[in-house]
Amino acid sequence: MKTKETINKRREALIALLRDPDAEVIAAAAHALERLEGISDLDEVLAALKKGDMPTKIKSLYALGKIGGEQVLPPLIYCASRPEEALKSVAIEVLGDLANPGAKPILVECLKEQNPALQAKAIAALGNFSDPALVPLLAGFLEENDGLLDAEAARALGKIGAASVEQKLINLLHSPFPGTRESAAFALGELPVK
Repeated sequence: MKTKETINKRREALIALLRDPDAEVIAAAAHALERLEGISDLDEVLAALKKGDMPTKIKSLYALGKIGGEQVLPPLIYCASRPEEALKSVAIEVLGDLANPGAKPILVECLKEQNPALQAKAIAALGNFSDPALVPLLAGFLEENDGLLDAEAARALGKIGAASVEQKLINLLHSPFPGTRESAAFALGELPVK
């Protein structure tokens, strides 16, 4: 069955559920309909990403994040590897929000960026993955003492639950940067207690 036929078939079935007596069923049907609308717009979004001006491309990247699924990974990964920093930044952010395992390699590669803002985006994005294997990659950024990378690393490691960096996080509570102290405090509250 072709994609449009599949979407139409599902749409018809879900529209019927909008009259269900249970409010939770109605909410689930409405959510599913929104998701189907996004999927049906995928070709349009990809065309805008390819041919649009920079603001249109950025909006398209965010739209891909709302559509979600495996089908949006290739264009997002491609944009995360592009030289245009605005595209790269948004693609990194969206890939982090999706937290799809297929995005992890490009996000790890983005940790090597020359621009600290892009590195910070990559650190934040990787914090959305609950993967202890990321701890050694991110822990080194706790030593940056710059108020940006160390703060993002602390927050990401807290989200991952990296108890192995507890003492480093405690040390960051004395950072000269308020953002770093705030992130370290957040992280310490997220770590598992043994």
